[in-house]
Amino acid sequence: MVSMSAPVRLLVVDDEPFNLEIIGEYLDGQGYELTMARDGVEAWEYLDNAEIDFDLLVLDRMMPRLDGMELLRRVRRTPRLSGLPVIMQTAAATPDQVREGLQAGARYYLTKPYEPDALLAIVKSALEEAHRTREIQLQAEGMRRAMGALRRADFEFSTLGQATELASLASLVAPEPENIVMGLSELMINAVEHGNLGISYAEKSRLRLEDCWQEEVERRLRLPEYAGRRARLQIECSDEAVRYTVSDDGAGFDFARYLDFDPGRAFDPNGRGIAMARQLCFRSLEYKGCGNVVTATVELP
Repeated sequence: MVSMSAPVRLLVVDDEPFNLEIIGEYLDGQGYELTMARDGVEAWEYLDNAEIDFDLLVLDRMMPRLDGMELLRRVRRTPRLSGLPVIMQTAAATPDQVREGLQAGARYYLTKPYEPDALLAIVKSALEEAHRTREIQLQAEGMRRAMGALRRADFEFSTLGQATELASLASLVAPEPENIVMGLSELMINAVEHGNLGISYAEKSRLRLEDCWQEEVERRLRLPEYAGRRARLQIECSDEAVRYTVSDDGAGFDFARYLDFDPGRAFDPNGRGIAMARQLCFRSLEYKGCGNVVTATVELP
């Protein structure tokens, strides 16, 4: 969960004052510190200030002076900002426009008009994912040198916590572990929730919108029919590559639907992890059989 001990800072960018007002009303009372920008130029002035750190960018696509797509490209080209989660919110919602936004680095997409619950669910999902990634990265540095000697290892895991902690450890044998950990944790969490616990895509979307996804995962882990299930991670290192194989005890799924960005799912609070892992984290991603085994490969320099 996202810690609220420090202010959670959101930068909201929209050239329509009315839209800024509405978003402010939707997010009021949620514990967020909101900064409003009226266009991309003003937003960049905030983002380019190294003394201010934002936790999330809610970005309008179509604006004068500097539009949302160009601002997003600037963010992704700036090392200090490259990991900032971005929600693109716009009336431009054709499949090509959605795909362009996702591929440019907008992990989440909202089409105008949208309901308050949809905005709140996606903001919460984006913040939790970014928080989880930062925590994993902080744990990683102290273990990196020891993992350099690893050639092969086998692990079992069953909970979300074990999946994220193990992904943090396993990423250290690859170059750019801060990038690898995102994709690997997606595959391992998928093995727990979708694989072993049988939570479908539609169920996860509903649970995210109702803000009870994690509670349902914990509930199912205690049920007798799921208690004995395990997921596995195998790591194989050679001079040329690192291969991660993740498997689970589930019935598999139609993995081909999730290998590429699907604009039709862009407005859901989940469903982009596998495509992001395939395109951004690994040289190759190969599912086997019914989909309960996947091998991700990272090339070594």
